[in-house]
Amino acid sequence: MADDVRVRRIAAMRGCDRILDGVRPKSLRERLAELSEAAGPELMPDYYGDGLVGELEERVAGLLGAEAAVFFPTGTMAQQVAIRYGADLTGRSTVALHPLGHQEMHERRAYADLTGLRSVHPTTAPRNPTAAEIAALPEPVGTVVLELPMRDAGFVLPTWAELAEVCEAAHASGARVHLDGARLGESAPYLGHSLAEIAGRADSTYVSFYKTLGGLSGAALTGTTALAAYARLWRHRYGGQLFQQWPAVLSALVGLDRELPRVPEYVRHARTIAAALAQLPGAVVFPQPPHTHQFRLWLPHPAALLNDAGLLLAEEEKVWFTGGWRDTEIPGHAVTEVSVQSPALEWGTDEVIDTGLRLLDRIQN
Repeated sequence: MADDVRVRRIAAMRGCDRILDGVRPKSLRERLAELSEAAGPELMPDYYGDGLVGELEERVAGLLGAEAAVFFPTGTMAQQVAIRYGADLTGRSTVALHPLGHQEMHERRAYADLTGLRSVHPTTAPRNPTAAEIAALPEPVGTVVLELPMRDAGFVLPTWAELAEVCEAAHASGARVHLDGARLGESAPYLGHSLAEIAGRADSTYVSFYKTLGGLSGAALTGTTALAAYARLWRHRYGGQLFQQWPAVLSALVGLDRELPRVPEYVRHARTIAAALAQLPGAVVFPQPPHTHQFRLWLPHPAALLNDAGLLLAEEEKVWFTGGWRDTEIPGHAVTEVSVQSPALEWGTDEVIDTGLRLLDRIQN
C-alpha cells in the first residue's frame, strides 16, 4: 500500500462511526493514555527483561500450561529460535514446513538464511499436513511446524482429532512439534479445547501480542525450562535483549485482560457476518462458516475499484466496510481478509448486506 493511500485510509477509518472490518486506528496520544491508565502509580520500567517482562512471561506460561515462556520483540525471532532448538536437540537440520506457512511467506526464510536449515513440504494442499503426510516425509526432520490457523490458506484449522493425530505422528518420527500460534486464542473455539490443551499437544508454541490482542508489538515462546534457557541465550545473540520493553509488555497485558476473553464472541459473530457477505452479488466467502474471527472474501470486481469505493464510502458516509483488496489470478476478481472484532459486533445481517450493496453501487455507477 502506498504511503499516501495508507495515510488516507487511516484518517478515513478514524473518522468512521461504524466499522465492519478491523478496529479504529488509535493515535499516539490515545495509545499513551491507554498505557498510562493501565500502569499503577508505583510501576517501574523493566531492565533487560526483569519486572514487568517476567510478569507477562509467567502469565502466558500459565495460560498455555507451559513450564516457561520467553518474551521476544518479534515473532520472526521467536520462531527462528524454536526451529533452531529442534535442530540442535535432534541433530536434524531439516524442518517440515508448509509452503504457505508464515516462515516461507512472511519471514523471508530466516530459518534457512540465518540458521542454515533446510525445509521439506509435507503437502501443498491449502491446509496443515495430515498424520499420513508427516509419516511419509522422505527424510527425518527436527521440527514439524503447524500454523494455527493457517492464514494464507484462509485462516483454516484442522479438527481437534486431526491435530492430535499429526502431533502423534511427528513425535513417533522423533521430531518436535512447534505451533505457530500467532492467533492461538482465536483457534480455541473451533478446536473446542483450552489454550493449555492445544499447546500441550506441541513441544513449543509461539503467540503474538499485537494481532487481535492489540498490543504494540512482541511475542512469546513457550515450552520447557530447557527451551526457555536456550531461547534467552539466542534472543540475546539475535539482538533481542532490549534495555526496556515496558510499552509493548504493558500493552500485551492489557490485551490479555480486555481482548482475549472477547475472542469467542468475535468468532461466533464472524459466522453471522460471513453469511451476510455471502449474499452479496458474486461474493464468495471462505471458509464458510469461518474457523476463526477472520476469513477471506472474494468479489467479482478489480481490486483498485473496490479499494477506491471503500475509501469513498468511509469518507462520505462515515462507514468502514472493508479494504486491502488485491487482484487474484482470475481477471476482474479481487480478494480481501475480513477481521471481525468489537466494532463489528454492532452489525447485523441486514446492515452488512445494505452497506455492501451501497459499496457495489459506487463501482457500477
